[in-house]
Formats: sequence, structure tokens, C-alpha cells
Amino acid sequence: MKRTPLYQIHKTLNAKFTEFGGWEMPLQYSSIVKEHLSVRTTVGLFDLSHMGELEVCGQGASELVQKLSANDVGRLTDGRALYTLFCNETGGIVDDLLIYQYADDHYMLVVNAANIEKDLAWVETHNDTGAEIRDVSENTALIALQGPKSMDILKPFVPECDVSEISFFRFAVEEVAGIGTVISRTGYTGEIGFELYVDTNSAEDLWNALYPAVIEADGQLVGLGARDTLRLEAGLRLYGMDMNDDTNPYEVGLGKFVKSKNRQFIGKSALLREKKKGIAKQMIGFQMLDRAVARAGYAVYQDSECIGSVTSGAPSPSLKYGIGFAAVSSQAIPDDGKIDIEIRGRMHPAKIVKVPFI
Repeated sequence: MKRTPLYQIHKTLNAKFTEFGGWEMPLQYSSIVKEHLSVRTTVGLFDLSHMGELEVCGQGASELVQKLSANDVGRLTDGRALYTLFCNETGGIVDDLLIYQYADDHYMLVVNAANIEKDLAWVETHNDTGAEIRDVSENTALIALQGPKSMDILKPFVPECDVSEISFFRFAVEEVAGIGTVISRTGYTGEIGFELYVDTNSAEDLWNALYPAVIEADGQLVGLGARDTLRLEAGLRLYGMDMNDDTNPYEVGLGKFVKSKNRQFIGKSALLREKKKGIAKQMIGFQMLDRAVARAGYAVYQDSECIGSVTSGAPSPSLKYGIGFAAVSSQAIPDDGKIDIEIRGRMHPAKIVKVPFI
């Protein structure tokens, strides 16, 4: 398995590791609940260096990313980012990602760790514009600082920039603790926070600068376990669980990121057909009505009829009951919102709720 440049630090800090997307990553340091609640109430420090970064540069760069993206990259200006989807010719989701615009001929694509090679091949295959494509994942580390105290913690390390002026889905290139850093506001927790992109050779120095400040603020180091429960509470989808190449954006509640007016992109025709025909299945949020926890793959029922299955599920540390997403038949969604989920051969009551959960 691959390891991030911070692996030895995590090992020294007695992290419990797990495999994720081909990477050996910290699952937790103390407990998932403790780490989760720290992000909700104070601050948490994450190593997300397993994420992939692809640069698209030069003549034809904007044309290429616009053709690949379901969202309208033409809305970007320098220093802004957007969330988008790569779709295939049938409308299925190749990946969900962030696109950062440094200039109109220089973009960074931040892709899911398990999809780095797949996305690189996808971009290269469709590069008929002459753009230069570089996989800079191995040279890029990503450290996230998330939680209500994150801004106060980061400010002293960035004397040349008022980080409070970096608004959501904006970024700036500044020095953090004397280290050249891309400071981004595109978090995955539902809290105020920052993502810090640095050269891998500087990752340990940046982590070691931030770590004491996080601990002094009663914060926690946070692993992938709490990252998953945080994103779930915030109503954010996870590629490979809630969506894949066989699901389209409308089926997983991401249709608002498909901008098809006055532009062409891969998958547009198929998505317009699907939208006109009507979506056969859709994603719902649910909460358990007993102490059970529904996990991915569990069947969802309405009046003894199986109408779909859970895609993501976990106990919510903030709400103290089970929550999750499920993909269900659009025609079978009950008016009263009452459903049952089969867990180890027994039916457990749940109800459909709006997301985000918090």
C-alpha cells in the first residue's frame, strides 16, 4: 500500500491504520466519536495527502476542463474553485472532484485517491486540445484544518494574508509558517475550515507547526473514520459508496451541479435524456428510529416490498442515532416517509429526512 509523507508521524502518534483506495491511512488516533465531536466543537487536523492532484496547463487547458466537467468551469475566475463531476457518455459518474483555477490556462483537479490513475487516463484520452497534463499527486501533500477554531489557529501562521477574507470555494497562494502553501476553503465536514496544499518535502514541517496549536486549542488529530461520519452528517456523498460509473448525477441528488445551458460536455446528451424521461431511482437520507445502525448494502423496504438499498450508513456522533443514504425506486417512496431497513435478518424502523442531517 501507498503511504503519505506523514506516515511516520502518524505511527509515532499511535494511529490505528486502515486501507483506503490503496493507501495505508490513519483510521483514528483516539476514538472516532471523540475526533468527530472535536471538529464540531473546536478543531481537528487531518492528513489527506492520499488525494490526487492533476494539473492541466497551457493552450487548450480551459477548453479541455470545460469539456470534461458537468459543472460550468467558465464560471470560474482566478483564485476560485468549484465542485464538479466527470461523466461518461452514458451519464454515469467517472468521479467527483474539485477544479481550482490559477489562471485561464492553469487548473488543478483534486480527485479521489482511488481514482487517480483512472482520472488521469480519462483526461489524457479526451485531450484533443493540446493541453499539458501533469500528475503532481506524489509531489503534493494535503493537510486539512477543520472546525470552529480553525481560522483563529491558522491566522498567526499567515502574517501576510487575512485568512478570514478567503471565502468559501476560494483559495490563495501564501506562506503558512514560512512554507509556500495553497490555502483553500473547500471542506468536507460541514464546518468552517481550510485545506492546505504543500510540497511533500514540506509536509512534516507544516504538520509540526500546526499540531501544537491544535492540541493547545483542545483539538484532535482526525482519521478517516471521523472524516466519514462528518461528511455523512453534512450530507456529502462519497464516490464508490453513494455514486459510481453506473449512477448519474440526478440519481444521487447532485443534479444542481450539472450546468448544460449553452455548453457541451461529455455525457450531456445522455443526461438530458435521463432528465426528460424521469429518474427511476433517487437518493434519500434516512434516520433510524431505534438503536440499530444501517450499513452499506442493507435492503430498504416499504410495506414489505424491497425498494432499494443503503449506500452509506453510520451512527451519528452529533445526533446520537443512526443516519445514512439509500438509493431507492422513485415511484416507491412513501408519502409518510416511513421505511424499514433489514439488518441481520430483522426489520428496523427508519424515516426519510432532509439532508444535510445537521
